[in-house]
Amino acid sequence: MRAIMGKYNLPFEDRDIINDPAQRQEMIEKSGQMLSPCVEVNGHMLPDISGEEVEAYLLANQLAQPTDRAADAPTNQPCAHEAPQSAPLTFRR
Repeated sequence: MRAIMGKYNLPFEDRDIINDPAQRQEMIEKSGQMLSPCVEVNGHMLPDISGEEVEAYLLANQLAQPTDRAADAPTNQPCAHEAPQSAPLTFRR
């Protein structure tokens, strides 16, 4: 989400739902579910959404104007710290 907001130079507030139970509870109450990320745009909750979906919403609702700027991070996958960690394969005989 940060990459999309940066791409369109839009202000945003980043909230820590992992370490702050009050923020997590607010997200659950507003979105009706426990999955993240959730993005609230002008009072409209976009739950469990990808960066590409946020971008499409912003453009479709004329909240951002198309730009040729590239996002500074991939917008169709989780952040590195949220991605599943791979483990080496161990083969036994």
